Amino acid sequence: MGISRSSRHKRSATGAQRAHYRKKRKFELGRQPASTKLGPKRIHSVRVRGGNLKYRALRLESGNFAWASEHTTRKTRIIGVVYNASNNELVRTNTLVKSAIIQIDATPFRQWYEAHYAQPITKKGAKAQVPAGEEAVKKSSHVLRKLEERKKEAKIDPLLEQQFLAGRLYAAISSRPGQSGRADGYVLEGKELEFYIRKLRSGKQKHAHNA
Repeated sequence: MGISRSSRHKRSATGAQRAHYRKKRKFELGRQPASTKLGPKRIHSVRVRGGNLKYRALRLESGNFAWASEHTTRKTRIIGVVYNASNNELVRTNTLVKSAIIQIDATPFRQWYEAHYAQPITKKGAKAQVPAGEEAVKKSSHVLRKLEERKKEAKIDPLLEQQFLAGRLYAAISSRPGQSGRADGYVLEGKELEFYIRKLRSGKQKHAHNA
């Protein structure tokens, strides 16, 4: 029996069984899940209806992630899956799917922030000044004025600051790795970040009680 996306076998909204008046059709077919894992990039192309191509990511290790409040996007390494609302098994096996909550390497975002605002992203970073042997790069007065204006708006969420200290950021995947062959998404911040941190903490407490 092939995988089918047809809803003919399902009951109607009122609970009535639908009559079987035809067999399965090619346009109702479904395929095996991609179950995209973490690892060196491996993508297969699949020929689909209309001669189009889908890109089935079997393994991925990086993606483009947007930091919405700073209006910037950086390609960064995916470290691991930490939460999935649909199935804990997808967390245990590090399976990349849409809406999975993952941890990504914070380095590209930290480097961008420090270059853009000309100041460290964390208070601890402020203490680590330029080593004595290295000379500071000279900047024109125009560039210095521009940086001073930027510094006035350089505010960062305390929760994000903690993550930058650890070198890892929480992010959500918004692309579909099994369809587009990419694991792109956005950095979690604000209310959404608070929500998922609560979920992660409550999950750890449950495991501690069960152990």
